[in-house]
Amino acid sequence: MVASQHTCHGPAAQDFLGHGRCSARLAGAAGRPIMRGMITLYDYLDSGNGFKIRLLLAQLKQPYRWIEKDILANATRTPAFLAKNPNGRIPALELDDGTVIAESNAILWYLAEGSPFIPNDRLQRAQVLQWMFFEQYSHEPYVATPRFIVKHMPADSPRHAELPDRMARGNAALGVMDAHLAKQPFFVAQSYTLADIALYAYTHVAHEAGFDLRPYKALSAWIDRVAGQPGYVSIYQRPEN
Repeated sequence: MVASQHTCHGPAAQDFLGHGRCSARLAGAAGRPIMRGMITLYDYLDSGNGFKIRLLLAQLKQPYRWIEKDILANATRTPAFLAKNPNGRIPALELDDGTVIAESNAILWYLAEGSPFIPNDRLQRAQVLQWMFFEQYSHEPYVATPRFIVKHMPADSPRHAELPDRMARGNAALGVMDAHLAKQPFFVAQSYTLADIALYAYTHVAHEAGFDLRPYKALSAWIDRVAGQPGYVSIYQRPEN
């Protein structure tokens, strides 16, 4: 079991555009709201959905408090947590005024507003959202769920019977991604955006579910490009002070 842990993560010196900052992320671009106080991320280390948020926060150089909730021990089903997120899931982001934002891609969008991770162009913003919706509808159920079954469900669990169909659909999603990436280095606007962060989280650990990524040459090269982005952190890197 994983005990709840409270840590603050991220240097308090510079934000991603070089602006000085103490305990809050200052406006990094025109129109970007100033965030004051400490935000709190409720998360589980092995969660790809949680990793999306950790990766973005690291690349924004945004300080945050990290509280791990052991989903295997139903730590997100307690009355205290359900009062924060009635859906009983992580990740959840709590602002300093107590407001809680749920759903990983909604959290990504909130945090990245006004940053280079969301394009200024209207069409390109829509394309980022297109891939983020693809990730939740066509990718996550068929790439992330098999990983969870393989890693966390007992060998005699009836859920293993789901794997052939889910992995076939997962390979279909990976094929769509690979074909797109064969034409450009990142998903939108030739640059690294939230679309890449959202899709990278579970794709780069898909081998843990038994997916063979070797046939997907463009996808594999993209995984390497994302891992080479400034401020990159590993999914297994536990946030620390």
